[in-house]
Amino acid sequence: MNRDAAIGVFDSGVGGLTVLRALREKLPEENLLYLGDTARLPYGTKSARSVLQYALQATRILDKRGIKMLVIACNTASAYALDALSETHPDLPVVGVIAPGAQAACETSKSGRIGVLATESTVRAGAYEKSIANMRSGAEVHSSASPLLVGLAEEGWLAGEVPEAVIRHYLGALTEKFAPGQMDCLLLGCTHFPVLAKSIEKIAGPDVALVDSAHTTAIEVEKILGANQLRRSGGGQIRFLATDGVARFARVGGVFLGKPLEPDQVELVDL
Repeated sequence: MNRDAAIGVFDSGVGGLTVLRALREKLPEENLLYLGDTARLPYGTKSARSVLQYALQATRILDKRGIKMLVIACNTASAYALDALSETHPDLPVVGVIAPGAQAACETSKSGRIGVLATESTVRAGAYEKSIANMRSGAEVHSSASPLLVGLAEEGWLAGEVPEAVIRHYLGALTEKFAPGQMDCLLLGCTHFPVLAKSIEKIAGPDVALVDSAHTTAIEVEKILGANQLRRSGGGQIRFLATDGVARFARVGGVFLGKPLEPDQVELVDL
């Protein structure tokens, strides 16, 4: 496999750009190709069958461009499509964000009492409960579906009375599942949620540590590239693909990337 080929990354929209940002910080020499399936977002409210179909189609587009590795930068797609993508692309290393996120939570939590804010589909799959149980026996894990947080993140509505009210509602439903004061770690189980981290931290309080999967996913990608002798040298480039709304993708995507993104940097594709 060509070392200079890009690492393919996909998500239902711009949320996966938090993972892309971590990959760029960890692996500045790598070429990255990002696909946001903005025509069909969010994946988090879709059925497992639909999410699998979308993930297969997104991967097909990226694979045709000659990628050397695939990163599923979407918790819902990681929950429902990771195994299928690994089977249909046996020569392509595939990494999801569920296991790295679970690992980060297990390493961060002192008590083993971990809360998860995620999409409806990720919660329904029990993805984090299963993954954390495999890594830390005896851990107590509860999840809360938080679909409105995706919309807030997509609209760039990250702070203020309305986002804080929504966060307070979801956190209240989550903390009720634990004995008072027992949850010491909150896992952001959707790649959209890190941009809301400051508001979430404010509501959760200082005794609850926030973790997300972006950083640990980048570490896992680095390990796999090294093990397969696929690391490249030099400066890497980033290319962006979107299935709809190029101008909006650029506008909102800049918030997730932490730097401006222009519409002419985004290529419109049809799955």
